[in-house]
This record gives sequence, C-alpha cells and structure tokens, in this order.
Amino acid sequence: MKKLNFKIEEKECVLYTNENKKTEYILIQPVDEHDMKLLDNEVKYISENTDKSFSLAAFKIEDWNSELTPWEMPLLRGKGNFGDGADKTLEFIKEKLIPNLVKLVNENNVKYILGGYSLAGLFSLWCGYQTDIFAGVVGASPSVWYKDWIKFVKNNEILAKNVYLSLGDLEEKTKHQVLSKIGDNIREYFEILRNSEDLEKCVLEWNEGNHFRDSDVRMGKGFVWITKNC
Repeated sequence: MKKLNFKIEEKECVLYTNENKKTEYILIQPVDEHDMKLLDNEVKYISENTDKSFSLAAFKIEDWNSELTPWEMPLLRGKGNFGDGADKTLEFIKEKLIPNLVKLVNENNVKYILGGYSLAGLFSLWCGYQTDIFAGVVGASPSVWYKDWIKFVKNNEILAKNVYLSLGDLEEKTKHQVLSKIGDNIREYFEILRNSEDLEKCVLEWNEGNHFRDSDVRMGKGFVWITKNC
C-alpha cells in the first residue's frame, strides 16, 4: 500500500491507501509514538485478513493523558489528573482530518471506522456515543476501568452500529486497585452493548497476554472484524 506522511495543524498524520482499488472503508486511529512504529505491520495484518478495500489514517496524540479522555480523573500514578480533551480531538477528526481524507482518497461514499488501543480505545468507544459518523468503533484493550465509564454507557445511547472489544486475558490480573477492574468492567460493558436496541453487532474477543502484548495485531483484528461486519 502507498504510505503518505503529512501534517494538519502541526499534528503528524499518516495515510495508507491502495491505489489500485476503490476505497470502501477509511480506518481512523489515534496513535502514540510506539503505535506509529507498528502501523506498517498493522496494515499488513489487515490486508492479509480482509478482502475489503480500505485506507488507514493515523494521527499522533501528543498528550496521551489529556487529549483522549472525556472527563477528568486522578492519574493512576503520581499527582495530577487525566484531562478532558476528547471533545477537541473528536472535533479535529470531524472538522479537519476527514475533510482532508476525502480529498486525498478521492472518495465520498465510504464508511468511517474509528479505533484505538488503551486510552485511544476508550476514546474511540466514547466517540461512538457522540456522533453517528462512524459505522463502527474498535476498542482494543480499552481503558474501561476509567472513572464513571459504566455509569456513562448506562445513561447514553450508542450511535455507532458496530462495536469491537478485546482484552488480554492477563490484564485484569494486577494488584492495582483501579486497573484490576478492567475485566469486570469490560464484561459488564459488553452485556450492556448486547442488550442495546441501537446496536447491530458487537463482539468481545479475548487475547493471550498482558496489556502490552501484540498491540498492532490486536488493533488489526478489530479493524478486520468491523470491515467484515458492517
């Protein structure tokens, strides 16, 4: 696939496109420096596991603890708080990134899929409640331990029609008081989604290992599932 690096308002972006096929899906992913280095492998995994035509656009998050979270809560370690910058990041996607992608991909009739890992997974899921622009959202090892997340999803309707969740089977096996909630929370969240009349399809996939294992493949699995189901 062709790879293009560009900037929008000082945000580093990268776009993978298949020049020989009409794009059916545009996959959008907020990433950190580590994720950015793994994108080539992630795109390769997706290409090898779906017959759908897609482009993938990633943009770099500079402040992981403030740009992806919808409301504040204390940091897990040390002083300070997670921020409430999710609104601004979603606005960037809708008002800046997508209009640029329409020009670069030169397709109007596409489905947009938003996905992310860890806090970016939480952000992607949250965006699924804020707008119907995304046909599906991917939360790979998403930070659903986040304060008041379960309360939020119980009191809001999801607008995305398809949701992919995954978690490593060792992620809940931690002594950290907050992080240890991840297993119970994602099971409860999945049941909430399954009982939602607004949702078409959802799945919860369990992967081997802890939070830091195979993030590129886990993201790839999520995007593949969405392209096959919406």
